[in-house]
Amino acid sequence: MAYRHDRATPPVRPYGPTHREAPTPPVCRSRYRSLLPVLIGTTVCFSVARAADTPATNKPAIQQTASQAHATQSPKAEHIIVHRVSDSAPGNQPGGGLIHLQDGVKSVSTVSQDFISKQAPMATAFQLASMLPGANVASSDPMGFSPNTNITVRGLDNSAIGYVLEGMPLNDVAYYSGTPSQFADSENYQEIALAQGSADLDSPVLNAVGGLMNLTFRDPAKKAGGDASVSYGSYNTNREFIRLDTGDIAHTGIRGFVSYSHGATDNWRGPGRDEKQHVDFKFLKEWGQGNRASLLGSFNTTITSWYPEPTMDTWKSDGIKGQNNLLARYDSSNPDNGANYWRLWRDGERTLYGGAPVHLTLTDRLSLDVTPYAQFAYGNWPGGSTMSTSGLYQGTQALSDTLNLPGAQDGVGVVRADYTQRSYRSGFTSALHYKTGWNDFVLGYWYDYGDDNEQQPFTAVQTNGYAPDIWAENGKDVIRLSNGERLLGGSFHTISQTNALFVGDHMSLLHDHLAIDLGFKAVMMSRDGTNSLPGPQYHVASNSMEPLPRLGVRWRIDGENQLFFNATTNFRAPDQTALYNTYDPSSGEMYGTGSTDVRNEYSISEELGYRRTGRWIIGSLTLFNYNFTNRQISTQAVQNGSIVSTTMNAGGQTSRGVDVEIGLRPWHHFSPYVSGEYLHATIDNDLMSGGDLLRTRGRIAVRSPTLQAAAGLSYDDGHIFGVATVHYTGHQYATFMNDERVSDHTTGDLAIGYRFSDHVHLHQPTLRMNFINITNEHYLSGVASPTLNAKDTTGVYGTTIAGSAPSYYIGGGFAALFTASTGF
Repeated sequence: MAYRHDRATPPVRPYGPTHREAPTPPVCRSRYRSLLPVLIGTTVCFSVARAADTPATNKPAIQQTASQAHATQSPKAEHIIVHRVSDSAPGNQPGGGLIHLQDGVKSVSTVSQDFISKQAPMATAFQLASMLPGANVASSDPMGFSPNTNITVRGLDNSAIGYVLEGMPLNDVAYYSGTPSQFADSENYQEIALAQGSADLDSPVLNAVGGLMNLTFRDPAKKAGGDASVSYGSYNTNREFIRLDTGDIAHTGIRGFVSYSHGATDNWRGPGRDEKQHVDFKFLKEWGQGNRASLLGSFNTTITSWYPEPTMDTWKSDGIKGQNNLLARYDSSNPDNGANYWRLWRDGERTLYGGAPVHLTLTDRLSLDVTPYAQFAYGNWPGGSTMSTSGLYQGTQALSDTLNLPGAQDGVGVVRADYTQRSYRSGFTSALHYKTGWNDFVLGYWYDYGDDNEQQPFTAVQTNGYAPDIWAENGKDVIRLSNGERLLGGSFHTISQTNALFVGDHMSLLHDHLAIDLGFKAVMMSRDGTNSLPGPQYHVASNSMEPLPRLGVRWRIDGENQLFFNATTNFRAPDQTALYNTYDPSSGEMYGTGSTDVRNEYSISEELGYRRTGRWIIGSLTLFNYNFTNRQISTQAVQNGSIVSTTMNAGGQTSRGVDVEIGLRPWHHFSPYVSGEYLHATIDNDLMSGGDLLRTRGRIAVRSPTLQAAAGLSYDDGHIFGVATVHYTGHQYATFMNDERVSDHTTGDLAIGYRFSDHVHLHQPTLRMNFINITNEHYLSGVASPTLNAKDTTGVYGTTIAGSAPSYYIGGGFAALFTASTGF
């Protein structure tokens, strides 16, 4: 959180430009020096001086008692000055910045700037949250560039989690997923909060049955300045970052920051190189009694190289080598090999997020929050493929064209199967708060409009492996038919609209010992789309209306102990791809059959928890229970050579478990932290496969490790700092029949560094080393594409149901990164 000027800084000055503006108090050296952590968020330091040596204007930081006031009247008397040291300062945060005080009705875990600033600077929000209870991150590269990543929370995957940056949604408009490398640069995060159970009542998300990841930017500094850093490390990784703070602009009270970063890295396995450029900005105006308006956003452009996702058989045979990697050189003699050339699998993406959250204090009792937002995204998710030069189809329509594909052999040539998505999204949230007595009423409305256009053109590959325009935006470079039209494997356009009304009341009773939250949200969602390829389907539409009640209670037993309980409901509509037919241009057959009779996922979840905020220990224990109908599981499908996201209906599911996290306040500059989860998630019914049923009732749900645990130890004396972390993830199943699974794995990271004192115009120059996966474990980090069954099995009605191999993420190998940074 931003440094408050009404609070004195600790003897060691906090790290970062937003903390430079407060004066440094005297160091406590008297016999009265003491720690009183029972004052929440503070350390109290008694500094003794004789009254004759103290200026008359030097007033105590707290109000004097009568005896203290009498003592100051004596020329020889001593008086006590109390300085409050904030827990927000580096080295003073419980658990090294991995745990915060909480007072709400649901489970929330946080990561603060103290922890973030010690990690690798290109670490994504997923990686930064991986130590929190319930969070299981499956990544493909150690540096965080690759989009081949997933996070599950209590067994619920990426697409079941809402991502919100200061009131604006970051989820993909069509697939609900989030790509964390696009969100923001880690230096600009003030806090990452993960609510494991459910989203807030006013959150602009539809899919958050798995919880909400709430991201907060740092506020711009009140004085002009900035920060800069450079990094270099394994796999020829380099990164440069600069942030400029404007300070107060022309005495208007408006202040802002703009940052820019550039990063690049080689693939840690196989050929390829990733490159990324990113811009973050935030401008803020504060006035009156709590009025606040800001304009913030992010722009990201990146080209990344694909990491192939192996099956269990290829993993056991080749590990991180061989067929589990793309080819470094193009093979013009063999189209099947040529399709695996790495340059045909580069992924280009551009995103722009923008929002303008406003808080207005209308009266002593009435306030208004409004957040308009907009989002633009364009990407091409290509893959190498082969195509016949004749006998083609556009949708289900046969074509007489014969293609001229360079290097074609026996009527088959190599093409790049592009898959482009261009989406626009805009909307706003509004909430009117009215406080009276012990009630805080809220009435709100959320509107969201999405325009999503997805197509699959193809680009011919030259005999040297070159395929022009990685973005597939230039129409002259893609394959065209004799009538001038593009050859397409898919083409659909969807307009989606969401209207949500919500009402709630926060009641504070018995001097705030008892807090009760009541809420109700009615969500109406419509989709209207067209499939422009010839075939039986043209217009599609779906409409949903779901009532979502909730209840939460928090009982403060005393100043150190709390109990909380909540019950919430959530729903999620299937991905847009569930609505549309897709076709094979080589045969006219359908890859997938769309349906407007889609079933929404609906869930009821409960949490019962205990919090402890003691003198040294801060912690929580949470019991949770979920009941799902029409559980939506995110997976991947190969469409004409491109890897595309989709969902599968997993029927009913029950998930139960317990989360625990404990952090200690700093002791001799050391701050330990531990977290863990036990999860028991089971499938409630047999699942349909073809004309038969699989015997899945009672089996363990996919991507749901029974045990997870993490531990971290931080040290920070203001100059020397370090963080050591270790994370254990138990085995998790990749199929609904539980006939194939990922083994358990343990990984560890280490960060060490040194902050120098200020020098001339440089503020705390810092040197840091980060070591990622320090033991160089080679492991499968998660399930990329689950299947119903890996092995052939007999169904309930006696037929043989053929198995299909799941695919997996290979976790990133060892990496080291050196970073030099400074404020100015």
